[in-house]
Amino acid sequence: MLAYQHAYHAGNFADVHKHLTLHAVTRHLLRKASPITYIDTHAGRGVYSLDAAETRKLQEYRHGVAPLWQARMRLQGASPLLDAWLDALVEVQQSKQHLDRYPGSPWWLARGLRAHDRLQLFELHPGEHAELEQQTLPANASRTYGDGLAGLLKRLPVTTPRLCVLIDPSYERKSEYLEVAATLIEVARKARHALVMVWYPLLPAGRHQTMLDRLREAGLRKLWRSELVRHAPGDSRHGMYGSGMLLLNPPWGLDAALGEALDAALPLLGEQARHHGEWWVEE
Repeated sequence: MLAYQHAYHAGNFADVHKHLTLHAVTRHLLRKASPITYIDTHAGRGVYSLDAAETRKLQEYRHGVAPLWQARMRLQGASPLLDAWLDALVEVQQSKQHLDRYPGSPWWLARGLRAHDRLQLFELHPGEHAELEQQTLPANASRTYGDGLAGLLKRLPVTTPRLCVLIDPSYERKSEYLEVAATLIEVARKARHALVMVWYPLLPAGRHQTMLDRLREAGLRKLWRSELVRHAPGDSRHGMYGSGMLLLNPPWGLDAALGEALDAALPLLGEQARHHGEWWVEE
């Protein structure tokens, strides 16, 4: 089943959570000169027009990126990470003054790509991949129409000293939760020092718990979990009440930087919005 198109949800609170985390990770990685391979297993379109028919239908960005954009001058100085993220967001706007586009993970990853780095984007939805093919990307970024989880495992080990992976499925199928867990376990086995980010939705059914339980059983080390809850589960009209990020081998200080950024953003994301981060196992 390939019904999911992220354009309906572009710029929502989960995107804010996911891409703040992604931006924090890439900023840290770029402090060192050694080459990096980035792999995005579910890339989507790359850049989303907020005026597109799909995005206008739900307008979820109005409760995500839009209030942060509108308050960006007032937010300056509250968090270095949030400042940098909002400054970067200006670059993708057509007018630089108005919020008319929202960049997906391919844009955030390609933005910091250096000549000796590599970026591999996977997308299985034919329509989304066709849109991704139209995006302008650096020469060292490649696009593959195919299964990102399988493609990731086939490319291990990578030739660069460092590997950074984003796993961000739609979770249309219940089995995807355990497929993601199995993939993360295998990446940890084949590329011990890989930095992997896994996004997951918080839904009233709590299906993400099967994935988390499997990873706990596997005994992976250096796992950090961040959950942004926008409102109580029973208050969700569309099902998703929160956003989760699970990181394998996160950079030192990411927990504090992301926590500070989200603390500044929370009042703009809803009265009930809250963030919780925790280490599972520390060495």
